[in-house]
Amino acid sequence: MDNEDKLCEVIISNDATQMLVYHARFLAQVSETAALRFVEEFNEKAKSLQKFPERNPWLSDLLVPSGKYRKLLIAKRYLLVYQVKNSTVYVDAVVDCRQDYGWLVR
Repeated sequence: MDNEDKLCEVIISNDATQMLVYHARFLAQVSETAALRFVEEFNEKAKSLQKFPERNPWLSDLLVPSGKYRKLLIAKRYLLVYQVKNSTVYVDAVVDCRQDYGWLVR
């Protein structure tokens, strides 16, 4: 098997799962369809990290250690925050871009 064919394992933390549920519930108050689309897009994009997880930019913030987390935009305003260690992708958070997410690293 070539390295190109090797898939990374994607692990979604309990915190990230809880954040996803929180955001989906919030969206469902306005539109159940939007909430379902959001969860579907999260699943698709998380799965896409199995191949080439390094393709996304680094999360750059003064409070975030440089080169630790990468970010992937979901539904135009949410960030899937993850880190890659060896051949494993750890999804650590799902945050609303419109809010301060510095608390993630405190």
